[in-house]
Amino acid sequence: MKSLRKELWFNTPTRVAFINITQEVRTAIKESKIKEGLCLVNAMHITASVFINDDESGLHQDYKDWLEELAPHEPTSHYRHNRTGEENGDAHLKRQIMGREVVVAITNGDLDFGPWEQIFYGEFDGQRKKRVLIKIIGE
Repeated sequence: MKSLRKELWFNTPTRVAFINITQEVRTAIKESKIKEGLCLVNAMHITASVFINDDESGLHQDYKDWLEELAPHEPTSHYRHNRTGEENGDAHLKRQIMGREVVVAITNGDLDFGPWEQIFYGEFDGQRKKRVLIKIIGE
């Protein structure tokens, strides 16, 4: 069995952002030369997420609005976590909702996706450097 480990680094200019990383994942699969296997993509930070959905701006804004309703950033005093000196209690909750990782089958050397599926990095406490792990295994 072969494997490849690769990191992607992000430093978003905004606190909340969604970045389509599908092409970077496909590039890693090609680099691995794996034709049949699995690809894990996960956020290596507890205030960021990796998820699969449609690359449609209205949907992304709906996500941002919905997440802000569920876990509003302000007032920051609302979160016990913020008593530690942080102001990102909401980002931890948003990450929990959106998920840490995705695992996608690799078939014939490419992501085995359904219609419209894309992989996204979700940032909920941005403006600092964070990473995503890509781990590919197979033959």
